[in-house]
Amino acid sequence: FVERAVKNGMDVFRVFDAMNDPRNMKAALQAVRSHGAHAQGTLSYTTSPAHTLQTWLDLTEQLLETGVDSIAIKDMSGILTPMAAFELVSEIKKRYDVRLHLHCHATTGMAEMALLKAIEAGVDGVDTAISSMSATYGHPATEALVATLAGTEHDTGLDILKLENIAAYFREVRKKYHAFEGQLKGYDSRILVAQVPGGMLTNLESQLKQQNAADKLDQVLAEIPRVREDLGFIPLVTPTSQIVGTQAVLNVLTGERYKTIAKETA
Repeated sequence: FVERAVKNGMDVFRVFDAMNDPRNMKAALQAVRSHGAHAQGTLSYTTSPAHTLQTWLDLTEQLLETGVDSIAIKDMSGILTPMAAFELVSEIKKRYDVRLHLHCHATTGMAEMALLKAIEAGVDGVDTAISSMSATYGHPATEALVATLAGTEHDTGLDILKLENIAAYFREVRKKYHAFEGQLKGYDSRILVAQVPGGMLTNLESQLKQQNAADKLDQVLAEIPRVREDLGFIPLVTPTSQIVGTQAVLNVLTGERYKTIAKETA
C-alpha cells in the first residue's frame, strides 16, 4: 500500500494506533521511510484518570526512538482545551527537537481556540478545512484562521480571495451529498463527556436510525463513557471508537448492560 501510494504522489503519511502503542506503528512508519516519504507518528489525544501530561511526553519520546519525521497531536473528538493545547505543545517543543502538528475536530466548539493557543506555544502546523466543508464534525475553517493570523508573526501569506474560489466550488459539491450529512448543525457539548470522534457520531446516528431508535442517541452518548471505562479508558479512535460505540448501542437497546456482548468487545 505504502509503495503504491508514494508512487501515486502521497508524500506524508500520518500513522496512528488506537492503543497509542508505538510497537503497533513501527512497521508502518518504517515502510513509509523506506520509500522516501515523510513518516508522521501520532498521539491520539484523550483524557482520563490514566492519561496525564507525562503520558504524552513519554509517548513522544517512544515515537522518536521508533523513528518519525514529525509528530501529530490528533484531537479526534475536539476535547483538547486551549490551555491543555498550550501546555502540551510547549512541553513537547521544550523537550524535543521535533516538528509538531495539531489536528482538532470542531465538534465541541473548542478547536479554533486550541489551534490559536497551540500556535502561540510554537506548533509547526495545524489542520483546517475550507470553510464550505468545515466545522460540525470536521475541522475549523481555513479562511477564518488565515484572517486571524494576518499581519501577525504567524501570517500564513494565503490569499483569502483565492481561498473563496475553492470554498465556492466545494459549496456546490456539498449540495450533491446533502442527504448523507449528519444531524449536527452547530456544536455538541455532550461530546466533552462522551469523547465521541466526528466520524463515529455520524455512524451512531445512522445505526440508531436503522434500528428505529434515533431517539436513543442521548442514552447511547451517556453509556459510551461507561463502556470506555470498563475497557480501560481506551482512546476513542478507529477502530476502538466503533467497538465501544457498538457495545454502548447494544447495552441501551437491549435494556441490560452487556446482555449482548459484541465479538470485538470480547
